[in-house]
Amino acid sequence: MKPFPLPLPADYRLQDVLAFHRRDTESIAEEVSAERLRKGVLLDGVPVVLDIALPAAGGKDAICTVHADGTLTKSAQQQAREAALSILGLRIDPAPFSAFTKKDKLLGALIRRQPGLRIVQSATVFEALTWAIIGQQINLTFAIALRRTFILQAGRQHSSGLWCYPDAHSAAALSLEDLTTRKFSRAKAETLLRLAQLVTNGELQLDVTPANTIEQISAALLAVKGIGPWTVNYGLLRGYGYADCSLHGDVAIRAALQTLLGEEAKPDIKRTEQILAQYSPHRTMAAAHLWASLHPRDDQ
Repeated sequence: MKPFPLPLPADYRLQDVLAFHRRDTESIAEEVSAERLRKGVLLDGVPVVLDIALPAAGGKDAICTVHADGTLTKSAQQQAREAALSILGLRIDPAPFSAFTKKDKLLGALIRRQPGLRIVQSATVFEALTWAIIGQQINLTFAIALRRTFILQAGRQHSSGLWCYPDAHSAAALSLEDLTTRKFSRAKAETLLRLAQLVTNGELQLDVTPANTIEQISAALLAVKGIGPWTVNYGLLRGYGYADCSLHGDVAIRAALQTLLGEEAKPDIKRTEQILAQYSPHRTMAAAHLWASLHPRDDQ
């Protein structure tokens, strides 16, 4: 597979992207520097490293080279291209949301302070969903440690030494004890394995097609024991780059709204949902700006 260019927009916020991917300081599945971003992922069972050379100051294109430990099918080659777009945050154009909120009294000023902010995604939908399950209701440091354990347990090491994030098939091969003996709660471990097994045996289809829409995928995910609305919406955001996710159940979103509203308490979930509804069909970008208002260089 030949290297391919990834054009970056003029207002591209490279540091946001690098900060997102360097959250794991041990860098087992991602390596980040000012010059390049390397990401390990399993694509159709093949260990792959996406090696993205970042442009120097004034440059316009990143260049992605795909290093595969095996032959990639045409499907896997397309997955590699899609993964590169996702991890660089090139799925959702922020311009329509900026125009939509230009005169907005609540978010307008915030958005003007954060021009070009983008949604950085996971390399695959399965990674996004498993990260949502792993990270729910625990602090970020512990979540990153559990994610690292999951990668080492279910992933595979690329010939370069970088570990590749698991796919559903490799995760489904784990036992419950593989995770619970390494600080996973039983409920979290059961949900991870249940998701992996459903995807592996074909009962849960994650690919968007005319016969399998985002709405159908959302409903199917909600039917999985242990997966709730927050996990689904986070998965849609990080996995699919879906533009209208409502993260009204997210504590950080509510905290950011509390600050913007100047109130003594966080708005409750129902009121938060009503506030975010004003920004449909751009609620994903609203969430990104609210997260960034709390953590200027970390949007979770």
